[in-house]
Amino acid sequence: MEHRRSFLRTATAAASGFLSPVRAMAQRGRYTSPAAKVQSIIGGKEFSVEYYAPSMHGRKVMGGLVPFDEVWCTGANIATGWTLGGDIAVGDLRVPKGVYSIWTLPSEKAWTLILNKEVGQFHLNYRASMDFGRTRMMVGSLSEPVETFRVELRAEGGARGVLALIWERTEAYVGFEVLG
Repeated sequence: MEHRRSFLRTATAAASGFLSPVRAMAQRGRYTSPAAKVQSIIGGKEFSVEYYAPSMHGRKVMGGLVPFDEVWCTGANIATGWTLGGDIAVGDLRVPKGVYSIWTLPSEKAWTLILNKEVGQFHLNYRASMDFGRTRMMVGSLSEPVETFRVELRAEGGARGVLALIWERTEAYVGFEVLG
């Protein structure tokens, strides 16, 4: 009963403007996942990724907290958003400039990047009907564990870039090219 009262106090404070809904949500859980943002200029265009960064806290991540062969929100709290400053080619997809949510389908040997047209949704509210498209990602092992999930946008020269998702001992990444 006390847990319910605490939740109601937090929800009431959020609704009245004392706390943002995202902050209220983060206060309910055992662990918090702080907001993070990465930006990069690639091919003369600005790209950014906004996400919430969960940490391991001694938990098994890949194949545990992040289950294999199930769609993952690729972060925490609110779906990760990728803002494209220009049209890109990523894998076999041609993606127009705009904002997309990033979801992934991890497995032990391969990952699939999912770009979804719906943005800002809670991390459990994935709707496949809103997918823009899917493409394969490369997967590599890291020699040292990474405690807190992070996203990197790396400029590779000219109009080429890399989107990398890094956590525990895994790096999943995909190259992209800015078009025109």
